[in-house]
Amino acid sequence: MAGAATAALALSLLVVAAPQAQAQQGGFSISGRALIDANGNPFIMRGTSHPDVWFANERASYAEIADLGANAVRVVLGSGHRGWGTSTVSDVTTVIDLCKQNELICMLEVHDTTGFGEQAGAATLDQAVDYWNSIRSAVIGQEAYVLINIGNEPIGNNNPQQWTAATVDAVQRMRQLGFDHTLVVDAPNWGQDWTNTMRSNAMTVWNADPQRNTLFSIHMYEVYGTASAITSYFDAFEQMGLPLIVGEFGNAHNGQDVDEDTIMAEAQARGIGWLAWSYSGNSDGLLDQTSNFDPNQLTAWGQRVFNGPNGIAATAQCASVFECDGGGPSDDPPATPTGLTATTTSDSVTLTWNASAGATQYQIQRASGASGGTFSQVGTTASTTFTDSGLPSSTTFRYRVIASNAAGSSPPSNAVTATTTDDGGPGTGGCTAAATVQGQWDGGYVVQPVVVTNTGTSTITGWEVAFTLPAGHTLVNMWNAQPSGTTGAITAENMGYNGTVAAGGETSFGFQVDRPVGNTQTPTGFSCSAS
Repeated sequence: MAGAATAALALSLLVVAAPQAQAQQGGFSISGRALIDANGNPFIMRGTSHPDVWFANERASYAEIADLGANAVRVVLGSGHRGWGTSTVSDVTTVIDLCKQNELICMLEVHDTTGFGEQAGAATLDQAVDYWNSIRSAVIGQEAYVLINIGNEPIGNNNPQQWTAATVDAVQRMRQLGFDHTLVVDAPNWGQDWTNTMRSNAMTVWNADPQRNTLFSIHMYEVYGTASAITSYFDAFEQMGLPLIVGEFGNAHNGQDVDEDTIMAEAQARGIGWLAWSYSGNSDGLLDQTSNFDPNQLTAWGQRVFNGPNGIAATAQCASVFECDGGGPSDDPPATPTGLTATTTSDSVTLTWNASAGATQYQIQRASGASGGTFSQVGTTASTTFTDSGLPSSTTFRYRVIASNAAGSSPPSNAVTATTTDDGGPGTGGCTAAATVQGQWDGGYVVQPVVVTNTGTSTITGWEVAFTLPAGHTLVNMWNAQPSGTTGAITAENMGYNGTVAAGGETSFGFQVDRPVGNTQTPTGFSCSAS
């Protein structure tokens, strides 16, 4: 959590050893954007966090969390760098046994890294890796039941850019030490990534893992008080094709509202896992889901998490590595939506369609033009109508709709073409590109941000930035834009989620380049064209 909970007694509790669950060899893996369990089936986490290191005398909570319908639990451990003590090999073994007994997938996290660089005494990610190595006997061999969240919220708001190198080093060290688990990495900015550091550099971290088995975790608190902030973050990882979970979220934080309804609805529609904070034990109690660890005393937040729309009871599906009773709240995905039609104004498109049997939600996707282009999600609804507003006039789009429920999603509906009407105005479109060299070293550099600004009087729906790399320079990676090549003249084209920019608005992208040792040149001639 962004801000530690109160420490408590560290009493041990003897438990009966868990029976061995029937999983195949191996453990969790990543396929595309999906987390895949050891039996080769997709697994979407729906659970909560339990502060084990602060409340080791509350280990009955694992059974209670399972009884409330969760399929996973995020467990707070201590590495000994902060005042709340160390989770020993015995502690971790007990926790894993309890998770397996109660058919919960166990995501273990080290909390001592919280707010490094801003909070005194916080551990580094390198120290977190040392801790994992010290308890390796408890977790090696548990890859089918355990995910390792290397360090909680490992960088604060001071110099969040250090996150990339520190996370790459931590992932690579874990692999070198023989950890084959799915590794979960938290974002900087106390987990909330308001600087988009993880979002911009996720591909670098992904490529640094030789097993390509890294899961990215965003923590959604007051930074995510609006639907647009949530959907744009989800859209970015969807466009990159990288796996994402919401490792923590609440309904309010630091006196500000969080849009938990959109978080849960969008996560369900997109197949994104989440673990709400937290079961009980917070120092102020505001994010407790139960009062005093009593499952019979659910708070309003607890009722929302466990029993509300798109909550745990409605959506959680047991991991196939366990012999769980029942098949979840729905056995079959809904039917494909039919009868999609569109009506237009100068700045909006209103869609209607027939209800799909079994659907609990619909995802609306849009592509630019009458043909070609990539469909990307522009909204969700539980009804059979949706208005896409704020569009440029006299512009053609294509739309389709997908239905979903707890069991999965339907194929997309037929696509319809819609052209907004002429607003009669003299709107113009244009853009500029301004680049900043963020950092350079002997052999390479990073250019970030390249700020694309709409200098016209109407919304643009696409942009291209042209620039030239000096001779001998090679583009290594680009984020939030699609490059045309790797050397010489480069054209960076917008992604599906950042092409639309309102008049006077801006967006940005970045890239990394290798260059000959001793060469100090950087790219020149940045120009922008809009559509």
